[in-house]
Formats: sequence, structure tokens, C-alpha cells
Amino acid sequence: MLTVISDTHGTDDHRLTGRTLAAVRDADHVVHAGDFTTEAVYDAVDAEASALTAVTGNNETPGLRARLPAVATVEWAGHRLLVAHGHEHSETALGLLARQEDADIVVVGHSHRPEIAELDGRLLVNPGSYADPRRYRPAHAELDTDDGALRVRLRSPEGETFETVTRPQ
Repeated sequence: MLTVISDTHGTDDHRLTGRTLAAVRDADHVVHAGDFTTEAVYDAVDAEASALTAVTGNNETPGLRARLPAVATVEWAGHRLLVAHGHEHSETALGLLARQEDADIVVVGHSHRPEIAELDGRLLVNPGSYADPRRYRPAHAELDTDDGALRVRLRSPEGETFETVTRPQ
């Protein structure tokens, strides 16, 4: 399983609870789409994950911004994911970047709105924010493969699955 989180907006700890914490601990790989805010929060998330790929958001401290890339790619279960916070990219720019990086899944954060959508023929996954949902519901995303299909689920920290998309591999 690959777990996607974003927009922690913490100062001291990872703020992970419930199913979100379990998903981070159980995942083969965790992707964070930016806005940890501080190095302490990044380090706390990293300590919970077996493998972590993360990008910088628009609210990182200078020290954390120096440690993280603005864009990353991840190879997972036969898929290539492009990861960006999203605050510097229009949909067109994300689509072009995904094509350039040969990604079939685009992961973004920034809006705090959990969403699974299509972007230029690719799957777009925004996990929302599990810790600072603002006007949206708290969420994270879980990706897994089952019988040759990719399944993406948006889940609440309480464990409720509220959106699922399944695509053939």
C-alpha cells in the first residue's frame, strides 16, 4: 500500500491519528505533498514511515525548504507518480509536467480538498489534509493494487472510506 498525505500544518509533531496514523505505519511507501511547516513535523512523519517521499509546500520554514524538492517522482507498483504541492502549478502546467515525467498519477495538495479526478488522461489524487482540513473533511489517500487493478481510496482519520476509484493496470 502507498499512503498519501498533505498539509499537516504542524509545529512540533506529525498530528497523525487513527486510520491515518495506521495507514502511514502500514504503507510500503508514504508520499507527503507538502506543507509540513517545520523540520520537526517532517522528522516526526519520517520516523513513522518505512519510506517517505516529500515535497515542499508554500508554508515551510527556510530550513525545511532547503531539505525538500519542489517536485518529486515515485515509482510504485508499476506506476510513476508525480508529486507537487500544487501552489505553483496550474492544471495545464501539471499536465505538461506529468507528461514530461511520464507519470500516470499526479499527487497534489495545497487546496485541503480531498479529491480523485482526471488530469490530462492521468489520475489526479489530492489527499486533502488529515490535520488541518479547513472547510473540507479531514482525509488521506490509500493506493493499492488488487487483481491487476489500481484502487485509490480517500479515507478519514476515523477510517471511513468516502471515495474510491478503481482503474485497470
